[in-house]
Amino acid sequence: MKIAIIDYGMGNIHSVQKALQFFGSQTLVTNIIRELEEADKLVLPGVGAFSDAMSELKKRGLVTVIKEQIKKKKPFLGICLGMQLLFEKSEEASDTQGLGVLKGTVVKFLATSDLRVPHMGWNQLNPAKNDCPLLKDIGQGASVYFCHSYYPSPDQEQDIAAYTDYGINFASVVWKENIYATQFHPEKSQNVGLKIMENFVKSC
Repeated sequence: MKIAIIDYGMGNIHSVQKALQFFGSQTLVTNIIRELEEADKLVLPGVGAFSDAMSELKKRGLVTVIKEQIKKKKPFLGICLGMQLLFEKSEEASDTQGLGVLKGTVVKFLATSDLRVPHMGWNQLNPAKNDCPLLKDIGQGASVYFCHSYYPSPDQEQDIAAYTDYGINFASVVWKENIYATQFHPEKSQNVGLKIMENFVKSC
């Protein structure tokens, strides 16, 4: 089992790689198209701005290979910004087109006297599906670590695998066929996050 972590200069790559290797997977950090094509599974991490991330993916010629490998039904995991990039567009950069492999828009939290933006720290998962392989053995209310100001709003409700309450119920996990994505950072979410990484390695 070889898992390629897509290197486009904007990911928390070391922590993600370490978490995946914990479960015996062979990992490769790369932006070489041939290596991405040869991998069994792909991970797209991300920290930073939507427009900058898409610019870096385009600069490295990675947009087409990502879409092609997803279309070939290769298991794919997007993390945080890597999740947002899977959608069509973001309020953060209205003139920038996302990867568009999932239908929907990324929107910004509205700050209030009770809610700070960015949403940072531990919060709970409320699974919407019982059969999502990524959430195998993850119970209602499991705590995971977030750090984000924007969140995806999928057009298709059936793509949402879990919600989190932060003033509103937003999609914190999505799942469509071979596409999995988390708005939180599993690599920073201790035992729950490690279980999610194990599920991606072994069950997805």
